[in-house]
Amino acid sequence: MTIRRRNWIIAAGVFAAVLVAGVWIAASIIMARIEPYARQTAVRYLSQRFNSDVELRALRLRLPKVSLLHLILTLGHGAVARIEGDSLTMRSKDRPGAPPLFSIHTFSGEVSLDSLLHPPVQVSVVTIDGMEIKIPPRGERPSLGSSPHASNTDKEQDKDKDKKDAKSPSVSFARIQIKNAALVMQPKDPTRTPLRFEIANLLLQSVRPGAPMKYDVSLRNAKPPGHIHAIGTFGPWSTEDPGDSPVTGDYTFDNADLGVFNGIAGTLHSTGHFEGQLEALKVNGEASVPDFRLKRSGNPVPLMTHFNALVDGTNGNTILQPVQATLGSTHFTTSGGIIKHQQHQPRVISLDVNMPDGNMHDILRLAMKGSPFMEGRLTLKTKLDIPPLSKKVRDKLILDGTFTVLDGKFVHSTIQDHLDSFSKRARGQADDPGTPSAVSHMSGEFHLENAALHFKRVSFGVPGANLNLHGDYNLDTDALNFDGALRLQATVSELVTGWKSFALKAVDRLFEKRGAGTYLEIQIDGTSKDPNFGVVIAGKKIDVPIHKN
Repeated sequence: MTIRRRNWIIAAGVFAAVLVAGVWIAASIIMARIEPYARQTAVRYLSQRFNSDVELRALRLRLPKVSLLHLILTLGHGAVARIEGDSLTMRSKDRPGAPPLFSIHTFSGEVSLDSLLHPPVQVSVVTIDGMEIKIPPRGERPSLGSSPHASNTDKEQDKDKDKKDAKSPSVSFARIQIKNAALVMQPKDPTRTPLRFEIANLLLQSVRPGAPMKYDVSLRNAKPPGHIHAIGTFGPWSTEDPGDSPVTGDYTFDNADLGVFNGIAGTLHSTGHFEGQLEALKVNGEASVPDFRLKRSGNPVPLMTHFNALVDGTNGNTILQPVQATLGSTHFTTSGGIIKHQQHQPRVISLDVNMPDGNMHDILRLAMKGSPFMEGRLTLKTKLDIPPLSKKVRDKLILDGTFTVLDGKFVHSTIQDHLDSFSKRARGQADDPGTPSAVSHMSGEFHLENAALHFKRVSFGVPGANLNLHGDYNLDTDALNFDGALRLQATVSELVTGWKSFALKAVDRLFEKRGAGTYLEIQIDGTSKDPNFGVVIAGKKIDVPIHKN
C-alpha cells in the first residue's frame, strides 16, 4: 500500500469519525432540547388556548426504539413519541389567586415527532387520570378581546396579542380518555355549595379548537346512587365565558336508589335528552319508579313522569315546566322550582300541584299504612314547599291548597256505618233497613305543616245532612279534633222512632235553625278508624252513640 493511499484511508477514517461524532453530538443536542421544546410547546398552547397561566411540574418524552441517526436523517417523519406529564394546572389570567380552572394529576399521550417541528401538532391518544374543572361564577369568568371602552394603548396591545396568537401552536387530538374527573360549577355566593359532577370515565373524540367534540361518559351518581350514561357533543369551549359552552346529549339513569332520601323509597329509571349551554340546559325526558313509596306507610304505588326542565348549571337550580305525572291511575301536573340557598343544606322545593280527577285509593295507599279507608274521586290544587330543614320529609312538608272529593265512601271503617246512620236519620228514615249506603262529598281548604293537617274549612255532605267543620288531623297519631255545625233535613223528632219521636216533637222548633230541620253544633274526636261524635249544648259536649246497622 502506497503512502498516499494510506493517508487517504486515514483521512477518510478521521472524516467518518468526525462525521459520526458530529451527528451524535447534534442528535444529543436535539434530544436534550426536544423535551424542553415539547414542554414549552404544550405550555404555550394551553396558555394561549385558555388564556391561562399554566404550571406543569414535569413532562417526559419517550422516544421510539429507533436509532438517533435515523431520527435525525428522517427529521422524525413517521415516528411517534410518548409524552407523560404530572401536575398540570391552569389559572385564569383575569382571576389571580383564584382556584385553578383546570387541574390534572397525570396524563400521557402519543404525538407525531415531525408535527412537533412542523405544526399543527398531532396527538393521537391522550389518557388523563385525575382531572378537575372548576367553572367560575358568571361575572368572574375569564374573557378575551378588548372592551369597547378600552384605551388606544389597550387596543394596540390586543392587536399585538392577536398577532402573537396567530403564531401560537395548533394542536389536534384524535381521542382523549379521562378517568376520575370532576366538573365543579362554582356559585357566585361563596356560602353556597358548588355543584359537583363526579365522572368515572369520559371519552372525547375529534378534539380541535373551534369545533364541537363528541363525548361518551359513564359515571356513578352520588345521590341518589345509580349509573348514568350519556353520549352527545360538547363545545366549542367558550374561553370568554365557559358557562356559555354548548352541550347536547342523550342519557340513561338506571337503578337509582331513592331510599337514601328521608321519607321516600323506590328504584328510579330515567331517560331523556338535553341541550343548551352549561349554565342553561333544557332537559326533557321521562322517569319511572315502579315501587315508589313513603317509608312511613310502606305501600308501593307506581309513579311515572314526563318532564321538561331548565337547569342552571352555575348553581344547580332547576325550574320545572309543567310535569305530567301518573301515580297509580291518578294523573296530575306539577310546576315550580328546586332551589339551593344555603351551604350544606338540602334544596328548597317549591311546586304547584294540580290534580283534576284523582283516585282517592291511590293517594291514601301511598300516604297511610294498611288499606285505604276511603275511596272516591279527588280534585286537588295545592302549593307544596319543602324547606331545607333537618327533619324527615313528612315532618317538614308544607302544603296549602283546596280539595274536593266526589262519590266518596269510607271502607273498612266504622265511619261509613256512622254516616249511613246519620243519613237515614237525617232524612227521617231511621227505621228503613233497606236504605243503601250513603255516598258523600267533601270540599275544603287546608294547611299542612309539621305533620299536622289543619282544615280551615271543610264541607262534608251525605244525603239529608251537611257538615261544615274546621279543625285538625295529626298524621302521626291519627287523631281527629274538629268543631262545626251539622244541618239535617229531618227534624229532631224524625231522627228517632216510636214514643221517642212523639216525645221530641215539642223541641223540634228549638233546633230548627237557618233553614234546616235540625241544626246542631258538633264536635268530632277520636281517630279516623274510630271517631267519636258529640253534640254541643250549652257549651258542653254530649256524646252521641251511633251503632252499626
